[in-house]
Amino acid sequence: MADSSPPKTLNFNVGVLGHVDSGKTSLARALSSTASTAAFDKNPQSKERGITLDLGFSAFTVPLPEHLKESCGEKQYDSLQFTLVDCPGHASLIRTIIGGAQIIDLMMLVVDVVKGMQTQTAECLLIGQLTCSRMIVILNKTDLLPTDKRQAAIDKMTKRMHKTLENTRFKGCPIIAVAAKPGGPEAPETDEPHGITELINLLKAQAFLPHRDPSGSLLMAVDHCFSIRGQGTVITGTVLQGSLSVNDTVEIPALKVTRKVKSVQMFRKPVSSAMQGDRVGVCVTQFDPKLLERGVVCTPGSLQTIYAAVISVQKIEYYRGALASRAKFHITVGHETVMARISFFNRALPDNENRDCSPTCQEQNAKSFSFDWEFHHLDEYLTGQAEGGRGEPQQWALLEFERPVTCPPLCLVIGSRLDSDIHGSACRLAFHGKLLEGFEDKNYTETALPRLKISKDKEKEGAVERVTDDYTVIGRNLFKKETNLQLFVGLKVTLSTGETGSIEGGFGQSGKIKIRIPEGLKDETKQLLSSSSKKKGKGGAKNESSKSEETKPDAQPVTIHLNFKRYIYDPHKKMVQS
Repeated sequence: MADSSPPKTLNFNVGVLGHVDSGKTSLARALSSTASTAAFDKNPQSKERGITLDLGFSAFTVPLPEHLKESCGEKQYDSLQFTLVDCPGHASLIRTIIGGAQIIDLMMLVVDVVKGMQTQTAECLLIGQLTCSRMIVILNKTDLLPTDKRQAAIDKMTKRMHKTLENTRFKGCPIIAVAAKPGGPEAPETDEPHGITELINLLKAQAFLPHRDPSGSLLMAVDHCFSIRGQGTVITGTVLQGSLSVNDTVEIPALKVTRKVKSVQMFRKPVSSAMQGDRVGVCVTQFDPKLLERGVVCTPGSLQTIYAAVISVQKIEYYRGALASRAKFHITVGHETVMARISFFNRALPDNENRDCSPTCQEQNAKSFSFDWEFHHLDEYLTGQAEGGRGEPQQWALLEFERPVTCPPLCLVIGSRLDSDIHGSACRLAFHGKLLEGFEDKNYTETALPRLKISKDKEKEGAVERVTDDYTVIGRNLFKKETNLQLFVGLKVTLSTGETGSIEGGFGQSGKIKIRIPEGLKDETKQLLSSSSKKKGKGGAKNESSKSEETKPDAQPVTIHLNFKRYIYDPHKKMVQS
């Protein structure tokens, strides 16, 4: 009996990244049209299937390659669909790639063969390293090279690219030369692209069975939205995580509404459900499509809208600027890019504990964070080797967003300076990390931040003005006149002569303090203090004082040292001493 089940298509997502004029869109168009007309699929609709180049998504289908038939095992697929995610313009590139990080299976890095690596190419490579495990480099525009020197130039650039990729996760990845649109964008369509069939064969060889997980809550990236009269509103996009089925209820967090799923289509065919990695069209009960051009749809209540967040943080090594606390960066998180103020901190560990952190340990730490830990405020991100020399010390950051953002927990976060010159040669991606804690309360500064034990070390120095008795001295210059001295009562101080004491309270109105020395002052300290007060001409005749000045070198004042720490977010501003 023949198997009457409908043919099944395996979807494989390919991110197309590259510098703004490297020919990404021409390449996507050439791949789609070559594949559609190359008799892979006799279906008359194949030419138009899924080619929505204006939205940056296009697709083409090929018969399932032999090596995939084996790895698919039980899951029988008939064909392999490549969905090309053409990432337009740079700011949206970051959003698109991070948003789709979970589902880009392979990345094509498009390089202009004449210009080679440019700043944005390097930024695309960095994003690829954070989000993707496999890559193909495409040297495009080979038609611009003089025919007689073409192969030599391609070989030279191939060699250069292999050298560039040597210290990245893409070391040794395939590099292929093509001319996606010979003669440039204005050239007639009759000029056949070069190398595209070879590229399709390479893509087929590089394709693998992607890991897809239907469990967990739904998150779908929406890239288009329109109404169908009498049916509802259709949202098209990619399922980033989880799955959805007909009759499910989904939430549109941007509009704070829920809607029922009426039907689902994949590759223009009705299906009852879809899962992570699938490109789908979902018809839901009516809402105004103009309100949701791009964005996300999710399981109701699964996304948090946050005003601030704690993230693990790692500097991107090519970023030249300093990462200073209180500075503002563009933060790309979930499907949004928003400005945020950043504050860096690291763990306050006892001196005998190891502070350095290898990349593996950083990866483990990136997933861990506890409000029970003690942290130190950092004025800026610590770069360079940690003690022990095994990589940078593990660091975290508090992000305070200029407007609330909606995102899934533990999502990737990238900080960048998108306001710097797009044509400049400086890398604009500054750091990356994982979102560990999000604060959903608008008043997070009062409700959540006090739980964050980040301290700043403080040091104050003053001088002993005089001795009142063997156990008490009066100190000056430790505090300003207007300081509330009550906050400091009971704190320990050390004299430069070695005695320790504690602050008993204020003395007079000018910020002076009374210090109690429980063990009593040493004789030499009393001598030192009495000679320095004599020197001020408190007692004795003129000639006596000049005599003492002749025989005695300048007496050093006795200084008072107060060390404490203050928790930045403690509403009571308490001082703490270890």
